[in-house]
Amino acid sequence: MTIIILSAIAFVVAILTFFSGFGLGTILLPVFVLFFPVDVAIALTGVVHFFNNIFKLILVGRGADRSVFIKFGIPAIIASFLGALVLVHLADLDPLFSYTLWGRQFDIYPIALTISILLITFGLLDLIPALDKLEFGKDKLPVGGFLSGFFGGLSGHQGALRSAFLIKAGISKTAFIGTAVVISSLVDFTRLGVYATRMSKSGLIENWPLLTIVTLSAIAGAYIGNLVLKKITLRFIKITIGIMLMIIGIALGAGWI
Repeated sequence: MTIIILSAIAFVVAILTFFSGFGLGTILLPVFVLFFPVDVAIALTGVVHFFNNIFKLILVGRGADRSVFIKFGIPAIIASFLGALVLVHLADLDPLFSYTLWGRQFDIYPIALTISILLITFGLLDLIPALDKLEFGKDKLPVGGFLSGFFGGLSGHQGALRSAFLIKAGISKTAFIGTAVVISSLVDFTRLGVYATRMSKSGLIENWPLLTIVTLSAIAGAYIGNLVLKKITLRFIKITIGIMLMIIGIALGAGWI
């Protein structure tokens, strides 16, 4: 049942997010968190996101802008390594504190609390209309790359920040999409390399059948998205995702999942 649910969600989300401002990983992560420990969920989501990006790279990667990649992508790749190291470190820490509610004990781990805060924050970004128009000047590309890459390595949340900084880069829509895919693929590759250093704990090996099916579902969705959805905004979907991120973020921070 887990495979069916995750595959169906990956397929639909990959269609809807091919050209949109929010990403596959942003939506898949909270779903994976419902079924796996948070560090395992991040690693599993990262694999699906990476292979989906590789497929998109084949489709639109040739349109990437080299100058923007150098200014934004290189800092992003470096920062993603640092963010992934922080995640690996947090995953090994003991609970910060515990509390009892309804006769049950709930443990608050540093990694769960950190990801909880990020989910709530990025959920708010989806819910506040004014933030949809958030943009930064071209001179801020290195800073934007570093921030996007760091959060990409830490939790997989890189799309919102990346779009906010690249939208003012003065490149065409084709170059924007191609550059974003190239950078996202390399950030995923970097963070997965760090996660692999603790492969025995990451859940990647024992969950390879699930990963294979979910990844193929996402690729199929991306293929259809490329064919039929040339432009998609779907504000109501962003609101739904924002609410979901906040609810799961609160539940994760409280130790309920």
